[in-house]
Amino acid sequence: MTLWRAYQQALAAHPWKVQIITSGSLMGIGDVISQQLIEKHGLEKHQVRRTLTMALIGCGYVGPLVGGWYRVLDRLIPGNTKMDALKKMVVDQACFAPCFFGGLLPLIGTFKGMSVKDNWARFRQDYPDVLITNYYIWPTVQLVNFYLIPLIYRLSFVQCVAVVWNTYLSWKSYQS
Repeated sequence: MTLWRAYQQALAAHPWKVQIITSGSLMGIGDVISQQLIEKHGLEKHQVRRTLTMALIGCGYVGPLVGGWYRVLDRLIPGNTKMDALKKMVVDQACFAPCFFGGLLPLIGTFKGMSVKDNWARFRQDYPDVLITNYYIWPTVQLVNFYLIPLIYRLSFVQCVAVVWNTYLSWKSYQS
């Protein structure tokens, strides 16, 4: 409980910084899980640069973009009734998710050092699968998020759930 209280105090004092650091940390953890539990690299073959890249993408892309989106969405659709949560989820999944993944996948490819041509080919291959898989998981999570979770905790809540999602994204992005 002491750790939770410390997190709440840090979040209250520096909400933007803490949310971004949380996003980056949990994206990095997702990559570690992908490399160690799914891909079974072992510690000696762990790609530290890859983990740091995923953490950097979490801090520089995911955290700011998703955190900012939640603020905008709360202004577009104020309130926290069940209907408000449903409206937010529909807008999130219909508008934001396709654009978000449309930026994230090429960004990961760029950090991997892929050429524009290879990055585009990989994007065309992976984007439909990532977006469809997103629709299996995130609508339910976002309903809970928009209905039960206060705005200040939404990004952190989603990033905790996203450890599994980040593991999938890391695995998907780094398949040969």
